[in-house]
Amino acid sequence: MENSIINYFKGRGAQFNPNNKFQKQQYVQDHVEGLDEEFLQKEKTEIIYTYPKTIINKVESTDVGMGYSLNPYQGCEHGCIYCYARNSHEFWGYSAGLDFERKIVVKKNTVVLLESQFSQKNWKVKPIMLSGNTDCYQPIERELELTRNILKTCLKFKHPVAIITKNSLITRDIDVLTELAEHNLVHVMISITGTDEKVRQLLEPRTASYKNRMTVLETLSKHGIPCGVMVAPIIPGINNHEIPNVIELAANAGATTAGITIVRLNVR
Repeated sequence: MENSIINYFKGRGAQFNPNNKFQKQQYVQDHVEGLDEEFLQKEKTEIIYTYPKTIINKVESTDVGMGYSLNPYQGCEHGCIYCYARNSHEFWGYSAGLDFERKIVVKKNTVVLLESQFSQKNWKVKPIMLSGNTDCYQPIERELELTRNILKTCLKFKHPVAIITKNSLITRDIDVLTELAEHNLVHVMISITGTDEKVRQLLEPRTASYKNRMTVLETLSKHGIPCGVMVAPIIPGINNHEIPNVIELAANAGATTAGITIVRLNVR
């Protein structure tokens, strides 16, 4: 029974939809035998387009270490089970569980808003962090190229930008990143939580392998793009012993900076 539950939604971090605390009424599955409505069992990823009025978030906290953040996508198909951004999906009317990795909100007018913001005379330039909430290089980016166009816009306006990702798709944009690096406008952090692939497949089911992420560091470094490794989250008893090994491997791959963060335990 235990194995059947784990494999029920293969390739997903979450296995069910917990209640959304902001909703008074919602659909739930009462019968594990499969007697509920068919739509409750859908496994395909759904793309939901939206057109926000603003795209840049000013970071007020002094201990985060960034001036602005920008997230072209809400929800993340990577399905990392520990992701602190899961609860933010509830603000969109969805669940922090399976909905978070199966209902991806795409901010369609991101680049238009970004260009408008950069063009304002009173705009104060500070580095913008991509992926402060969800990964800007998650699978749908391969098709939509929102992140690539964001980087092109930053290059056009000579605006500093920082990225954190765990997807090897970032190497697609080496051309733009190289130009940004030539102007000292970019820094990339690759998230690597360990070296054990079995653990990764449980914690981060739809992400690039650890080996591929090390290769990404090598590629970025060879092209003169400043890069580092973020060993996060550290989960005591699961991957805390991996810290020295990951940092050593990352340094050998060309990383020049490193950071660690302890797992955040959400309280409902």
